[in-house]
Amino acid sequence: MSATEPVSPREAAVPKVLYVIGAGRSGSTILGITLGNCEGIFYGGELDKWLRRSGKPPLGGAEREQFWREVREDMDVPESLLGKDARCLEQSSAPFRIGTWRAQRRLRKPYRRFSQELYRVIARTAGASHIVDTSHFPRRARELQSLDGIELYLLFVVRDPQSVVASWNRDDVVEPRFDTRTTNAYLWLTYLLSLYAFLRHPRKRRLLVRHEDFVANPQGVLRDIFDCTGSSATMPDFTTLKTGIPFQGNRVARSEVVSLKSSAPRPPSRSLATAVLQLPWQMIFSRLRPVAGAQPPTPDSP
Repeated sequence: MSATEPVSPREAAVPKVLYVIGAGRSGSTILGITLGNCEGIFYGGELDKWLRRSGKPPLGGAEREQFWREVREDMDVPESLLGKDARCLEQSSAPFRIGTWRAQRRLRKPYRRFSQELYRVIARTAGASHIVDTSHFPRRARELQSLDGIELYLLFVVRDPQSVVASWNRDDVVEPRFDTRTTNAYLWLTYLLSLYAFLRHPRKRRLLVRHEDFVANPQGVLRDIFDCTGSSATMPDFTTLKTGIPFQGNRVARSEVVSLKSSAPRPPSRSLATAVLQLPWQMIFSRLRPVAGAQPPTPDSP
């Protein structure tokens, strides 16, 4: 392409991707929904599921189906990526399975090309400059860090480990259930990989987000995210948040409208094992920088 040849919108678009890393059940869905209610920001949900479902969202609704059909029709996806094969590049436990190493080498390049194009197509279809991806997987973040066609921002979302363990132990939801020991092991592995991805990312394009800070001071957390990602959006109405049309999310995303409650939830039953096992991480998180919403809200905050 010559220097004077015009660049098409397809080639020129460089979306800003706000990728959430960390453990599941840490509050990423409500954060993603809130950001999706801000001008210029599209909440895509758990986009790692796109390949597994061949671009067909599991959640219903005519608007959602139409949007993701348009995205699907604009994508050229290698057959080798469809289904579950690409999970070996995302799952935290995959490096420990020797049988996946060859597939990881084979799929890495097409996976990166696909991921970059998916964000660009979503941004163009949604007319958005920022895309929120709540896939969680820190190894997926590592692959995204190598892409030149997107501007990647990492939001490392953490929550009180007692609440996370209690959420994984619930038996009244359709999502998978882990016992205390399994959840603590999962947290350790996820946090190790997330910390590595977080620290190797440019400081100006990363933020630690504490769920409790977000609930107590959503304006402050969002303001810091806006400043970090170069968004000029204004604050949404936190009492009436539209869930939008994410590709996939947890049960919260299945409602049409949700409210961000600032009241403190009932504290879960404390587990001594969790308190001991997660103490090192609480110390590490207390030292990580930068932190969103580090400044307490002021009386005249909007």
